[in-house]
Amino acid sequence: METIDNKIEKRRSTFAILFYINRTKIRKDGTCQLLCRMSIDAESEQIGTKISVDPAIWEPEEGKASGKSRNALEVNRAIDELTKTITRHYRQLQKSLGFVTALLVKNAVKGIAQKPLTLIKLFEEHNEEYKARVGIDRVIETYEYYVRSCELLGKFIMQEYKTEDVMLKSLNMAFLDAYDIWLRTERNMAQSTLSGHIINLKKMTTRAVNQGTLKRDPFLTYHPEQPPKVSRHQELDQLKELMKCHIENRTLCRIRDWFVFSTFTGLAYADLKRLSTEHLKQADDGSWWIHIKRKKTSTDCPVRLLEIPLKIIEKYRHERKGDRIFNVYDRGYLNKKLHEVEALCGIDYITFHMARHNFGTHVTLSMGVPIETVSRMMGHKSITTTQIYAHVTDKKVDEDMKLLKQRTTATQKVSLYEDEALRANIRYPKGKRMKENNQPLEKEAI
Repeated sequence: METIDNKIEKRRSTFAILFYINRTKIRKDGTCQLLCRMSIDAESEQIGTKISVDPAIWEPEEGKASGKSRNALEVNRAIDELTKTITRHYRQLQKSLGFVTALLVKNAVKGIAQKPLTLIKLFEEHNEEYKARVGIDRVIETYEYYVRSCELLGKFIMQEYKTEDVMLKSLNMAFLDAYDIWLRTERNMAQSTLSGHIINLKKMTTRAVNQGTLKRDPFLTYHPEQPPKVSRHQELDQLKELMKCHIENRTLCRIRDWFVFSTFTGLAYADLKRLSTEHLKQADDGSWWIHIKRKKTSTDCPVRLLEIPLKIIEKYRHERKGDRIFNVYDRGYLNKKLHEVEALCGIDYITFHMARHNFGTHVTLSMGVPIETVSRMMGHKSITTTQIYAHVTDKKVDEDMKLLKQRTTATQKVSLYEDEALRANIRYPKGKRMKENNQPLEKEAI
């Protein structure tokens, strides 16, 4: 059923075709080129032809050639054929898209490839273009994420609509709401994961608008809920249990050691995998440092190597096949084996990225390292990101209060007015007047 808006839009839509000759560029034989101007809703596009016209037989008001000459018949036949072609493409586009632009019609007439009119085809086109840029200014992990989003969308459409694809013009908020519910119920996705796939869907409708295959973005005003970011670090006792656990399986032992290494250096998986000898520098005082640019943000990450990560580097030195410090497994395999480490060590669910959060929480901030220093070591562009890791534990609060007590005890003793009033009552029993100059000790600010 047509909406009122659609009816109004159709009434206001204009479509006109005008033929004329280019008198500003007269050819050597005295003829001019036949041109066509097509206007749709106040937007126009010019279409050139290969037809030459004798200016003497051209009728500007009629928009065609006059007379029965050979040139006149050729010109008028070309005008009729082009008019029919333009009108045909105009109607086809109006039927398939629900709207038409002059540029879309011109591209169709010229045989320029039509952009995808369905959602999955559009997503696949995007992914192919993205894949071509991997290794240049895009990374393979993000490409794989887009492929996953496209696959999920395809499964949703097949399950809910019993078809392989849907027209872009049919997308509306009901579609988005249904996809949101499907991801929650059928895929059991957390809000943070779900939001990522919804954002990818919104990118496709924005792309369609930019390509001219959607007149307006149906999801323009929708913004998926973003849960507050929290530090996903381990509990300290769980980390200790992981570190002291004896693991005989060499593969699982490597993965545990890499996790511990990242815990004490803050390196993400992508940076650990490419860590090489060129990133290890020795300072003048003999200490060893990691100097690496984060793959995600391209920011510098200077991290001093403590005793534990130095021992791990030495432990696997004999396994090096090149300049890489560790022969890190692919992400999928590593995460799969990491779950086996969980079971073996009797600890809760972990992901490899938790090691980076451990560094930001247990190894640095909880040990009193200034947040500005932690931000630099972790390669954050904004200190706001680092604040996510500033998890204050009960133990940290207790340690800070003990330190405060030691500092205040070392200085002049603090005295409160209520304490002095109590002492005055003891010195001057009831019935005896206190001296007017009896004042409490001067209070000192903490």
